[in-house]
Amino acid sequence: MTSTRLLLIDDDVRLAAMVVDYLKAAGYALDHVSDGEQALTQLAQQVPQLVILDWMLPGLDGLEVCRRIRMLPGAAARVPILMLSAKGDPTDRIIGLEMGADDYLPKPFEPRELLARIRAVLRRPMPVDLPVDLPAALSAAAPPLRFGTLEIDRDARTVSVDSRPCELTAYQFDLLQVLAERAGRVLSREQIMEAVRGRELEAFDRSIDVHMGRIRQAIEADPKAPRRILTVRGVGYVFAKQQD
Repeated sequence: MTSTRLLLIDDDVRLAAMVVDYLKAAGYALDHVSDGEQALTQLAQQVPQLVILDWMLPGLDGLEVCRRIRMLPGAAARVPILMLSAKGDPTDRIIGLEMGADDYLPKPFEPRELLARIRAVLRRPMPVDLPVDLPAALSAAAPPLRFGTLEIDRDARTVSVDSRPCELTAYQFDLLQVLAERAGRVLSREQIMEAVRGRELEAFDRSIDVHMGRIRQAIEADPKAPRRILTVRGVGYVFAKQQD
């Protein structure tokens, strides 16, 4: 049976050696690189099942590497990312998740916790690639969603307002799509996260609010007075059916 392949991106030689040995003993195949540029090059050639990414890297830091991974074409953009960092402040955790990480583990950590988090992330359902029968898939392509001047192309995974492209991360696009496909229906944070990630929202996890703020900045004329994504206090969010 083929081992699950992981990619570790960390310039701490001693820590990396410990992680490699521990995870290999647990049955994983592991590749290790020490800088972001090398990691992006490797990801373009081979996509692992999960990336373990350190925040504090030389050159490109972990946040920038995470952002660039989410902008890669194809399956590489959807690879799960577990971010490591000596920054333990809750705000740092939110920033890491907002940039596209799937989980966040502060340093120092117990190897058993790292292993448990890897297994938990890998259990989550992930988006599938296009089917082999591409012509048939294209013939059944989902039409763009249009709300006034806002257009969401679900196949190209692009968003525009007045034909102006809006820059969103892959995760933010997924959030917007979930809301837009259910326009007019109030969704709780738990329902949104379950639809996007296939997991329930942890009670203390408020990163979704940060993502919604970023989406509003991209698609709303006035993010402070949104007309497309509305907050339903105490419940969650609703995407307005009628828009200017």
